[in-house]
Amino acid sequence: MKMNDAFLASMHEAMQLLQTAGPLEATAVIQRALRQHSADAPAPESPPMPAQVVQHLLEHRTAEPAPAPAPAPASRAEAVAKAGDFSQRRFANEAGKRAYKLYKPTGEVHGPMPLVVMLHGCTQDADDFAAGTRMNALADKLGFMVLYPIQPADANASKCWNWFRPGDQQAGRGEPSILAGMTQEVIARHGVDPDRVYIAGLSAGGAMAAVMVERYPELFAAAGVHSGLPAGCAHDLPSALAAMKGGKGLGASRRGASPHATPRRPLIVFHGDADHTVHRANGDRLIEPYEQGSAQKRIERDASRAGRRYTRSLITTPSGVDAEYWLLHDAGHAWSGGGTGGSYTDPKGPDASTEMLRFFLAHPRRPLPHQ
Repeated sequence: MKMNDAFLASMHEAMQLLQTAGPLEATAVIQRALRQHSADAPAPESPPMPAQVVQHLLEHRTAEPAPAPAPAPASRAEAVAKAGDFSQRRFANEAGKRAYKLYKPTGEVHGPMPLVVMLHGCTQDADDFAAGTRMNALADKLGFMVLYPIQPADANASKCWNWFRPGDQQAGRGEPSILAGMTQEVIARHGVDPDRVYIAGLSAGGAMAAVMVERYPELFAAAGVHSGLPAGCAHDLPSALAAMKGGKGLGASRRGASPHATPRRPLIVFHGDADHTVHRANGDRLIEPYEQGSAQKRIERDASRAGRRYTRSLITTPSGVDAEYWLLHDAGHAWSGGGTGGSYTDPKGPDASTEMLRFFLAHPRRPLPHQ
């Protein structure tokens, strides 16, 4: 595909922004240019260029931008009611029904948008999670939609996703069936780009995101798990509690005790090493399958602007599947870099929302690797 002068000028502008404003601003320019370019030319046979260009941003990334001023808890409605449309809807299939909120960003959009599915943690809801992660503000900047499924108290007394129940761990059954069906409905109704559909979650939502990307790799291009657990590490509430504490006493939950599923989709993991709700060993377990065999691995150590130290591992499996593991030092059970308008957030960073979006946009859906 031959690039025209306007496209090349946009790429030059993006590289300047990378040095002056930061990776998010540069990525926004790239996304706009690519949408316009694809409208004027036939679709390429090779993987979409966003993955290549955003990967360049990954390798030349700067420190994350300073967190925006956090809204006070009393103004949570203001924090999530951005200029775009944030409306509640319902989905039902044979497995059950759930409400969800969908955020459609403001501004002119050319071509299908990416979709990010965000699974809240226990005791949270869509508004709370949107305010805490500030994902809607990123959607306005980068041009993607955000789907927030809502777990009601009648499905779990603490509004947790039931990631630990066998009936809610399989494709075509229980909550995975509902979440997948809801996602497919949004893709069909709102013209979402099916090659750029991602899922992320916190705590129980993170554990369910791990289930979803493993059970539905044909639907989700990549996943983000923050303070969560690996798929299949528990089979009931007692084994779930044991896994959350590090897996002691339950062989099926111990690190390395059960065969690892071969990674098929990219994964980015955030976990605090001072998390007393979900032990950091679960972050290790999530990333361990990506480290098998002759995997490539690079380790970086740095700190956020607010002083939070972290160790970042970048891994590529022998079959070419990427993963990142952000181990946050002295951090607890909270969304890193989140705003105080939502619960379970740690404003000290690094900014998990920004980094997940950077990772997601670099990984559109590709053919699944051979098992």
